[in-house]
Amino acid sequence: MFWRMAGLSTASPVDTILDRENFTLDELLDEDEIIQECKALNSRLINFLSGRPQVEQLIRYIIEEAPEDAEKKRTFKFPFLACEIFTCEVDTILKTLIEDEELTNLLFSFLDPTHHHSNLLAGYFSKVVVCLLLRKTIPFMQYVQAHQEIVRKLVDLIGITSIMEVLIRLIGADEHMYVNHVDAMQWIEETDVLEMIVDKFSSSDSPEVHANAAEILCAITRFAPAGLSAKISSPSFIGRLFRNALEDSRPKSVLVNSLCVCISLLDPKRHTFGAYHTYNHQMTNGSTVAANPETVEGMLESLGDLLKLLDVSSAENLLTTFGKLQPPLGKNRLKIIEFISVLVTVGSEAAEKKLIDLGAVQRIIDLFFEYPYNNFLHHHVENIIMSCLESKNSFLVVHLLSDCDFVGKIIQAEKHFTLEADANKPTIPSEGKSPPRIGSIGHLTRISNKLGQLGNSNSVIQEHLQGNTEWTDWYADVLSKRNTVENVNQWACGRPTALHDRNRDSDDDDYQDRDYDVAALANNLSQAFRYGIYNNEDIEEVHGSLERDDEDVYFDDESAEVVISSLRLGDDHESGSLFTNSNWFAFEEDRDQVANERSTGALASPSPNAEEEGAIASGDDNVVTGEDEDLVDTATSLPEAEAEPKLEAGTDKLVEWVEWRESSDASDPSDALPNGESGKNDPNAAKPSALPSVALTKDEQIAAEPSVSLNESLTTETPEPTHTGSQNPSSTLSTSLDSAVDEVGDSDKGTKEIKKEVENE
Repeated sequence: MFWRMAGLSTASPVDTILDRENFTLDELLDEDEIIQECKALNSRLINFLSGRPQVEQLIRYIIEEAPEDAEKKRTFKFPFLACEIFTCEVDTILKTLIEDEELTNLLFSFLDPTHHHSNLLAGYFSKVVVCLLLRKTIPFMQYVQAHQEIVRKLVDLIGITSIMEVLIRLIGADEHMYVNHVDAMQWIEETDVLEMIVDKFSSSDSPEVHANAAEILCAITRFAPAGLSAKISSPSFIGRLFRNALEDSRPKSVLVNSLCVCISLLDPKRHTFGAYHTYNHQMTNGSTVAANPETVEGMLESLGDLLKLLDVSSAENLLTTFGKLQPPLGKNRLKIIEFISVLVTVGSEAAEKKLIDLGAVQRIIDLFFEYPYNNFLHHHVENIIMSCLESKNSFLVVHLLSDCDFVGKIIQAEKHFTLEADANKPTIPSEGKSPPRIGSIGHLTRISNKLGQLGNSNSVIQEHLQGNTEWTDWYADVLSKRNTVENVNQWACGRPTALHDRNRDSDDDDYQDRDYDVAALANNLSQAFRYGIYNNEDIEEVHGSLERDDEDVYFDDESAEVVISSLRLGDDHESGSLFTNSNWFAFEEDRDQVANERSTGALASPSPNAEEEGAIASGDDNVVTGEDEDLVDTATSLPEAEAEPKLEAGTDKLVEWVEWRESSDASDPSDALPNGESGKNDPNAAKPSALPSVALTKDEQIAAEPSVSLNESLTTETPEPTHTGSQNPSSTLSTSLDSAVDEVGDSDKGTKEIKKEVENE
C-alpha cells in the first residue's frame, strides 16, 4: 500500500502471500498490487525480488516467448509486470542485474539473430535497457564496451523502433545522456557505428529500416558529441550517403530518407521544430542558415545526378477531383525540391552558381506551374524564390528575373487563371466540367508583394520591374485592389491570425493585446468565489465559503493571469462581462441608490464594518441601530408593521419608530423628524434615505445599547400618541448618553428607568 494508517489499514494481499512458507514468483506476479508495493519499497518484497533466481526469472519473462499452449497471463501479464518491476528503479534489483555478468548476458541474448524478436517483447527489452543506461550508466557502459558486438546486433535490428531508441541512447544522440557521462560514453566515437548505419540503406530493402536509420542519423546531427558530429558532416560520409541514395535499383525510401539526413545536416533545427515553423521563421527573420562549408561542398559533388531525377517520375497516373495527373509529382521529386530549398538558404555562393549552371531554378519554376494544385510543392518553391530574391549575390536575382522570366510567368498565370486542357501537360482538367481555378494564386500574390517590397531597396529588382509595363499595369490595377480586399486587418468580422503572428500562441493573443487591470480582475475573482457566484454541487461548502477570510480565497496577480488566459477573451466588453474593471456586485438596486444619493446629496451608505459591529458613528453623525439579527427580523416584518400599528406589551402606548440613518448635519431638524411626518410640513424636505427604517421597541433599544461605544450618540424620535385633536404633537428629544450603561440587567427594569429619566427632563 502507498500509505498505512493505524487501525484503518488492512493487510496487503502481497504481505499475505509473503507470510506463507512456500510461495512462488508467479503467485506474486498474479497479484494486482505488486507494482504498488514495489514503488512503496516494501522491504520484504524487495528482498525477495532482489534474489538472483527471481531476477533471472523476470528476465526470462521479458526475452522469451511464451509456449503456444501457455495461459494468457504468461503471455501478456507476466512479461508486462516483469518489465514494470525493473522500471520501478529499485536500486537493489538493478544492482543484482548489472553486477552479475551472466544475468546481463541473458538479457542481451534477446539480440541474437537466432532469437525471435516480437515487437511486444522488444518494447519491454528496450525499457529495461534504457532504465539500466539511465540509473547504472557507468557499469552498463563498461559492460557494453567490453562486448562491442552488442552495437552491431542493435544496428542489425534497427528496423524495430524500440531497438532504434536504445541505439540512439547508446550512441549519445540524446541531449540529456551525453552531458552527464562524457567519459563513459566517449569510446563510442571510435567505433564504426555510423558506417554500419549508413550501409543499411544499401543492404536492406525495408522502408522501416531506412526510416529508422535516417532517424538515428538525424538525431546524431542534433545532439551527438563532437567526434560523431565531425564524422557525419565530413565530405566522405556525405559522398557515401549519396552513392547509396542514387543507385538505380534502390527503392524510393532510400533517396527520401537520405535527403532527410542531408537536410538535417544543413539545418538541424528544421527537423526538431518542423518545416512549417522554419518557413515562418525565414519569412519574418530572413532566410539564412549556418552550415558547415565542407558539408555543402560534399553535397555539391553529387548535385548534378540528383537534379536529373527532377525529370523522372515513376509514379503512375492518378485521377483526382480536379482532373488527372500524368504523372504525379511523386515523393522523390518533392524531397529533392525541399533539399534545394534548404540548400539555397545557406547562402553559399558556390551552391548558387552550381544551381544556375545546372538549370535547377528554371526547372523548379516550371514544376511550380505544371502542378498548380500541389501546395507542398508551392511551399518549397516559394521559399526558394524568396531566398533568391534576398540573396547577396546579384547574379542569382538576375537569373531569376531575366533568364527564368519569373515575372512574365506570373503575369501569364494571372491572365489565364483557369486550368488549361492540354494533353501534353502533366495536369489536365476533368472532361465535361468547367476548368477550375489554379491553386497557386495565393503563393503568387505573396511572391509579387515581396517583389514590390524589395523593389524599393534593390536597384536590380527595381530596374527590372519598372521596365516591364505589364507588371506595372497589373500591379496597379489587380494586385493593389486584391491586397485591399484581402487585408484581414480591415475585415469587420475580426482579424484572423496573420502570417507573421503564427509563431505566437493563439491562447495568449487576446490577453496580450489588451490592457487589463490584473489587480482589479483578481479582486473580482476573489469576490466571486467568496460570495458563491459560481455553481457548486455541495451546498454546505458554498455556505461555508461565506465565512472564510479573504486570505483563503486570495488571488494574486500571477493566479489571475492564469485564470484569465485560460478563458476565451471576447471583443465585447459589456457591463456584465467578466473581464471588466467594474464591480461585479453593483446590483441594479445598489446602482439606483448610488445615483439617487449623488443627485440628491444624500449620505454615503455605511461601511461593511457597520454590519459586523452593530453601530458606527463618526463626528456628529448619529446612528441608531440594533444587532444584525434584530435588524433582519424587524426588516422582514416592516411591511406588516406599517400596515398595522403595534402596542407595547402591557401598555396602551404605540410602538415607537426609530429611523436608522446618517445625517450630514446634526443640527438640521428635518433629519430628526419622525417617520411619517418628515415630508408633511416642509414640501422641500429631502427624500427619505435609501436605507430602510427599522421599528424597534424600547426593550430592543436597550438591548442594542451595549454595542454602542461611549463616544457615540443615540438619536431617538419619540412622537407622543395623539389621543385628542387639541394635543400638541410631540417634540423631538435628543438625548446624549455620554456614560452608557455598561451592563444591562432585566429589560423591563431598564425600560422603566429610561422612561423616568425622559419624563424628568
